[in-house]
Amino acid sequence: MLKTKMMRMIITACCVAIFMATWTSTAIAHHGWSEYDNSKTLNLSGKIQAIGYDNPHVVLQLQTKEQLWEAVLAPPSRLQNRGLPPKQLQVGETVNVVGYPHRSEKNEMRAEQIIVGDKTIPLR
Repeated sequence: MLKTKMMRMIITACCVAIFMATWTSTAIAHHGWSEYDNSKTLNLSGKIQAIGYDNPHVVLQLQTKEQLWEAVLAPPSRLQNRGLPPKQLQVGETVNVVGYPHRSEKNEMRAEQIIVGDKTIPLR
């Protein structure tokens, strides 16, 4: 009886620890929108160097003439609902991204819209 109670307590503690570790890492990875300066609009055109089509946000590495940018887009579900599935964002493709620069990360921006070919997709 005592062994059973102890095992239940250990299993419960492990489950709570795993949940907390997962939740904390997700919360840390998420960007606060206040970290972006919406008084300065960027309009960047370049080639996609890499893409992460994952939650919490799709992230592109965009090579412009000047530098390599990290563009934080909307969540994957929003992109898909607005007509931009993963197959339409490919490495090597030229896109235009409009958004705001990060206040402290020099090469990061939050995208408000992305233009792929002749299609403009609002992200917020």
